[in-house]
Amino acid sequence: MRPEITAPHKFVGNELGRPEDAQRGRAKEGAHQSSGTPPSRRIRSFVRRQGRITAAQRAALAELWPRFGLDPGLAFDPLAVFGRRVPLTLEIGFGDGEGLVEMASASPNEDFLGVEVHTPGVGHLLLQLEKRGLGNVRVYCADAVEVLERCIPDASLERILVLFPDPWPKKRHHKRRLVTPEFACLAAAKLTAEGLLHAATDWEDYAHWMLEALNGCAEIENLAEDGGFSPRPEYRRLTKFEQRGRRLGHAVWDLVFRRPAEAGRR
Repeated sequence: MRPEITAPHKFVGNELGRPEDAQRGRAKEGAHQSSGTPPSRRIRSFVRRQGRITAAQRAALAELWPRFGLDPGLAFDPLAVFGRRVPLTLEIGFGDGEGLVEMASASPNEDFLGVEVHTPGVGHLLLQLEKRGLGNVRVYCADAVEVLERCIPDASLERILVLFPDPWPKKRHHKRRLVTPEFACLAAAKLTAEGLLHAATDWEDYAHWMLEALNGCAEIENLAEDGGFSPRPEYRRLTKFEQRGRRLGHAVWDLVFRRPAEAGRR
């Protein structure tokens, strides 16, 4: 039987954390101000939009988060969280969580982590996990880059999914795009030997941007025979939005890269 894990934090508005985290943040900011040195801030790939949150989603955040939520201030330990070591998938930006729920339901002998910053989607996922009785999913509501940097051990993930990230189409916003060579190498370090990094987009410009970015990381290799885009893997279910787009003739580009076995043994 898997252990019942209680998260050491609670959901507060759009942020997760504990009172001492906020105190540390204020102290750090004060130190920068007293020294005259402005704090350095990484450009984030998202903007928190409150959006409409239902009463059920709000209740789920309050009641179900202790069961399914993970603290972004703590290192992730699969044995402590899931009570086992099995193939582990991380989905970055899971939206409403429907795809993540389907994958987890279809693969009970695997475990899944989801990262999302928008609270209505997190609440929706929590409701679905409770409804289906799924115990093989845990959730971060945090910046995915920071989760990778601070929480996820190297060589621990069988798959990293980045499905339909914000394309930030305006040129002046391209600096906010998540997928860069730096992100690719960070993600590659978290993959097991022969682990997969899978990205997908319905924005052609971003598809080529991501292809160039992923090709810029020497730690992973493109599985497409022609060095371009791959067919959609079976585990990636078609979303309602994607199905509607396909009926209208809209294309989707999948990119599947692998960390070679020899890289995983370094």
